[in-house]
Amino acid sequence: MLYKRLLDLILTACLLVFMPSAWAETVLVAVAANFTKPMTEIAEAFEKSTDHEAKLSFGSSGKFVAQIENGAPFEVFMAADQENAVKLQTAGLGLADSRFTYALGKLVLWSATPGYVDEQGEILKTGHFKHLALADPKLAPYGAAAVEVLKNLGLQEKLQPLLVQGENISQTHQFVSTGNAELGFVALSQVIENGKIASGSGWIVPDDHYAPIRQDAILLSKGAENPAAPALLQFLKGPEAHAIILKYGYNLPSQP
Repeated sequence: MLYKRLLDLILTACLLVFMPSAWAETVLVAVAANFTKPMTEIAEAFEKSTDHEAKLSFGSSGKFVAQIENGAPFEVFMAADQENAVKLQTAGLGLADSRFTYALGKLVLWSATPGYVDEQGEILKTGHFKHLALADPKLAPYGAAAVEVLKNLGLQEKLQPLLVQGENISQTHQFVSTGNAELGFVALSQVIENGKIASGSGWIVPDDHYAPIRQDAILLSKGAENPAAPALLQFLKGPEAHAIILKYGYNLPSQP
């Protein structure tokens, strides 16, 4: 009898060691491409803090909306704007009281070539380049912001023949980093390191040149029963996530 009890205790201990935590879950997250670097760090911190895992997919906010409308299994949506998150909320695919702005995006005119883009963006007026890259403004909020900048500078018509569009901000950055476009509008988070542009040259576009890029997150209906989904959103509101967001050049929304 004693031997059997000892054996039961050993088996129980082994199960506790080798089985994952009963409450640890995995959340499927659709993340705007501009937020790739910070969200990768945030997901790692989230996992260490909670034991939950966040599986991340990065891409165009507009395309994610279409996928979610067609049944994609995402449980949290982190958009590059407010409009796409609201669209899912209105359609009943996201929980209204869960939506909030997690970051304010910053736009930069960037070139992989050092000294190519001046700090005032005057190069746009000279037109001494063959290609200007931006994300598709119909799908990507950073692309829409880039078009707004060109309009405000009175340069949209002049530069229209030189525009090349990436499907999302990641592809746009690739166009510029590989030299297929001499310069382009990308997210500051893609080129910043230690508080400054890490390589090449760039003009951080003043905030008054485009409407605020309010990036909203929302709990999707498919994540309502998964404890990892609201836990991730709560983590995004905390100091550890905020420090990472600021490190990548984003601003935080004003607290009510």
